[in-house]
Amino acid sequence: MKKIGIDAISYYVPSIYLSIEKLSQHRNLDFQKLNKGLGLEKMAIADSNEDPSSFAANALIKLFEKNNIDPKEIGRIYMGTESALDASKPSATYATDLVEKYFSKKFGERCLKNCDIADLTFACIGGVDALQNTIDWISVNPGKKAIVVSSDLSKYELNSTGEYTQGAGAIALLISENPSLITIDNVWGVATKSENDFFKPRRTFNKKELIDEIIFKLDLDISNKDFEKIFSKSNFWDNNSEIIEVFKDEPIFDGQFSNACYINRMQEAFVHFEQNQKTDFLNEWNHIIFHLPYAFHGRRMIFNNWLNWIKKDITYKDLLAEIGQEDDELFTKKAYKSDIYKNFISSKIAPGEKASSSIGNMYSASVFMSLLSMLNYHYDNNNEIVNQKVGFISYGSGSKAKIFQGDVQSRWKDKIKNSKLFELLNKRKEISFEQYQSLHKSKKISPISNHSVRFSHIDNKVNSKGYRRYKI
Repeated sequence: MKKIGIDAISYYVPSIYLSIEKLSQHRNLDFQKLNKGLGLEKMAIADSNEDPSSFAANALIKLFEKNNIDPKEIGRIYMGTESALDASKPSATYATDLVEKYFSKKFGERCLKNCDIADLTFACIGGVDALQNTIDWISVNPGKKAIVVSSDLSKYELNSTGEYTQGAGAIALLISENPSLITIDNVWGVATKSENDFFKPRRTFNKKELIDEIIFKLDLDISNKDFEKIFSKSNFWDNNSEIIEVFKDEPIFDGQFSNACYINRMQEAFVHFEQNQKTDFLNEWNHIIFHLPYAFHGRRMIFNNWLNWIKKDITYKDLLAEIGQEDDELFTKKAYKSDIYKNFISSKIAPGEKASSSIGNMYSASVFMSLLSMLNYHYDNNNEIVNQKVGFISYGSGSKAKIFQGDVQSRWKDKIKNSKLFELLNKRKEISFEQYQSLHKSKKISPISNHSVRFSHIDNKVNSKGYRRYKI
């Protein structure tokens, strides 16, 4: 049976950022706690002319160009996202339309005409769902190639506890047989349970109550009925429903509960994975890639697993020699701070955290950016990792976890040498706190940077309001 996996990888990160130190100063937060404790340095910010579909388009264009791919060779493009631009039309269609227009001279009109396109949504795990689905598709369609693109905008309420974890960007993966980068084993650990740790509801407001509130607060001498009559031609008020529906990018979330859900689903997924294939995770996994809501999240989530793994390993005696016997009430805290665990982090986890420190949470793209971070780190340091095992721990609120693994292939350096991830991240433009707040509040400001596919909402035709029009 032929191996299937990731043949190439590309990315797009907005070219502007806000430093966590600057955010800390304006929010009266302890920067050292965020930096040393959570690993936060910068967060990528979407410019005024960007959205998740333009992120995805940029990543796709880069994937096609750097790998000399003819779009007509691609059988499907599935997009993992929780930042959908529409409740019906897939965000992937906006992205692929931009790609077709960009390549129209080179490959002709509608070069993706026969490509199957769809969005997959399950919070931060949607991209992994698209990956598994696409691997299954290629396994029954020998010779076919496909792309998984994950793109999101992570946005939280101003002054909330999630604000400093924000981020943005996209990752595109070329999936094929005999891949150059990483083969993915057909062994998956899956755990699912409906939870309310993080969600983006359609908020509803009673129209009559809103009108009464406006009349009262503005001390207007007008009845509710007359107010409705005056504003009957307004797009906002003119509808037959008694409620006003509002959709917001900012989620409702419970950080501590979400951490508990992440750990619980992860543990269940590990059990399921081992039911399918017995694995010595401590020694067989050379690299561990996580979905990272913040840079150091993975090292915190995996600690109890590591402790259970090492207790069954010959190296447990080294841990006891360093921190003392297990009956010490501070044993767990000492184990977390031990040199043995620090070495485990630095060798298997830290390379995948580096990009997250400079970008923030990318939601569905986060786990794949962790992979790209690890590959770039080892390439930049001239480390050889061929045939080493990579373990993936993915999670999506709501909630679901998937555990899977793969092997680094012999041609990985050829595919990573032009990535220059950390070089690009260092070239981004820092913005002011005032600019950040204006962008967050969706104020009408000119783009701060010009390194993106642009869009504008300029069409006022009937039945077309809200449809996104893009300029390249």
